[in-house]
Amino acid sequence: MLGDLSGNLRELAGSNFWVHCACGFGVRSSVPESWAEDRAQGKGTEGEELTPHDWPGTGTVLIEAQDLVDWKKPLLWQVGHLGEKYDEWVHQPVTRPIRLFHSDLIEALSKTVWYSVPIVWMPLMLYLSWSYYRTLAQGNVRLFTSFTTEYSVVVPESVFPGLFMLGLLLWSLVEYLIHRFLFHMKPPSDSYYLITLHFIMHGQHHKAPFDDSRLVFPPVPASLVIATFYVLLRLILPEAVGGSLFAGGLLGYILYDMTHYYLHFGSPHKGSYLYNMKAHHVKHHFTHQKSGFGISSKFWDYFFHTLIPEEPHPKTQ
Repeated sequence: MLGDLSGNLRELAGSNFWVHCACGFGVRSSVPESWAEDRAQGKGTEGEELTPHDWPGTGTVLIEAQDLVDWKKPLLWQVGHLGEKYDEWVHQPVTRPIRLFHSDLIEALSKTVWYSVPIVWMPLMLYLSWSYYRTLAQGNVRLFTSFTTEYSVVVPESVFPGLFMLGLLLWSLVEYLIHRFLFHMKPPSDSYYLITLHFIMHGQHHKAPFDDSRLVFPPVPASLVIATFYVLLRLILPEAVGGSLFAGGLLGYILYDMTHYYLHFGSPHKGSYLYNMKAHHVKHHFTHQKSGFGISSKFWDYFFHTLIPEEPHPKTQ
């Protein structure tokens, strides 16, 4: 585990968090040179003392500021007071784990291991797929019956693969839209509650990107979101049609969460699809937070013109 994490630390260099590191993905810092020099000398952006840490096996010096929050207390109730400093603070990552809640129970429910996602949701996805395919096979599912019985259309079981794949595609769009417009909204600096909401939804992940207990969505809060999508589909479509779409979307969610975890802690082969996606996600975290919103693919980044621009690699002498 330490070996994998060390490799990821080397590859995630070039942000305003590391002063010196071998850059595995060509991510270059956008930090002013004078600021970087202050960091190298142990001074923070406002002159605060900094503490260097050598990460084992990386040759990397990590510099952490004595921060604007009390790390010994839960962060969730503190971040709202940061005001206009929140946006800059939340994009200066730390390697330490973070605590959100006072309650040990709620804190535990806000964390999970990566394999909880396939364990909990794969059986449900398989069951729903089998169940709704059998319902379609009965031949009595019809579209447009709410408007007309004369021109309603029978939905045969042969359309199930298409509905399932459409659900998968729709999830990829939902993934992109949520990440771009909800997770990366900029809360008003005078709104304690919106800053707090942003931090619990996504800000805490950008603040502590190496906290592997918060990289995938915990089952309890995930259940509420997944149930909401299911109910919406049931309201607007016949049960078997909406359920088939939902099953495909649920597989899309599983693949999304597994991909996200792997992009942080996996070691894909250079030149592979996942290596390319990891480079894309690294840049999103550390240099291009306003673009590169796709996790499992770049398709919607291409479509909506939010792709991270390619940067030329510096020539070696």
